[in-house]
Amino acid sequence: MIPVNSPLLSGNEKKYINECIDTGWISSEGPFISRFENEFANYVKRDFGIAVSNGTAALEIAVRALGIKKGDEVIMPTFTIISPAQAIIYAGAKPILVDADPITWCMDISQIEEKINERTKAIIVVHIYGFPTDMDPVVELARKYDLKIIEDAAEMHGQTYKNFPCGSFGDISTFSFYPNKHITTGEGGMIVTNDQEIAEKCKSLRNLCFKPERRFVHDELGWNYRMTNMQAALGVAQLENIEKHILLKRKIGKTYDSLLRENSSIELMPEDISFAKNIYWVFAIVLKDSFNFNAEFIMKKLNMLGIGTRPFFYPMHLQPVFNKMGWYLDEKYPIAEKIAEKGFYLPSGLGLKLEEQLIVVDKLSEILENNK
Repeated sequence: MIPVNSPLLSGNEKKYINECIDTGWISSEGPFISRFENEFANYVKRDFGIAVSNGTAALEIAVRALGIKKGDEVIMPTFTIISPAQAIIYAGAKPILVDADPITWCMDISQIEEKINERTKAIIVVHIYGFPTDMDPVVELARKYDLKIIEDAAEMHGQTYKNFPCGSFGDISTFSFYPNKHITTGEGGMIVTNDQEIAEKCKSLRNLCFKPERRFVHDELGWNYRMTNMQAALGVAQLENIEKHILLKRKIGKTYDSLLRENSSIELMPEDISFAKNIYWVFAIVLKDSFNFNAEFIMKKLNMLGIGTRPFFYPMHLQPVFNKMGWYLDEKYPIAEKIAEKGFYLPSGLGLKLEEQLIVVDKLSEILENNK
């Protein structure tokens, strides 16, 4: 089996984990937590980092920390994982959706302004798969309408927008460290911001909102969303190799691109656009409209040959859970709908070997040729 993802643990991971065990600092206290927070925040040019249990937790805390509440609206892309929408809903607010950009698959920024009204409080930007969202127009709209920006950079460790780090644009920005990310802590996430008040609010929310002066006394409700010292130790070791990981990801992406670019049945993301270079978090493919089958068909064929794949995100406006709530029933977002039906990604993990890539390309090309 060639898995869709395999992490790379080739640095000081064992050394730092053993240090946690030897010292007994294995829970949510210990020196690696603050070290990881500070080093990661510095890496993305932010003043404060708050380590949490996962990327979804980071989003939930971020929404709450900005004071988003019942009756508010937050604009976000329909093409993304459910976590941003879930965070908005848990705060009592409603996600307002826009379609995907046909080139980057991030949110179509041209649709944002028409969705802004007196209830709009924030925009959640989600950088998708390989490219960042075009941030300058988003920042301009936020300033014009006095909106907050939550930047979901879960997939974008090391990516830049016009040479500025992804994660450096939001009033509050979030990352995930799931094993398929450029750096991993197994599970885990990070919130970053330049606002000390927001940072302190996030620290309180991740730790059950204990009052500083008296533990076990609470003025409001939070979560137990802490990261452990052992997870943070992994994160420190992984961050030491982030540039190596980025180079490797781009090498994997370029190899796939060179071998598949001329295939007449598929569309690929570009290698570069005006404001960013593809970081190839995953290598994503969209079957052309002229191709007779959808992504599920091709994925099943590859799976039978021992090649792991993943479908694209399923659009928020088509999610049964939201349709049952009476939301988005008449809304259409054709770009998101198309890529969700026709898109999937190939094995792209940092542990992928060249010989495995060549097998994937050979089998995929054969399947596409035989099913034209």
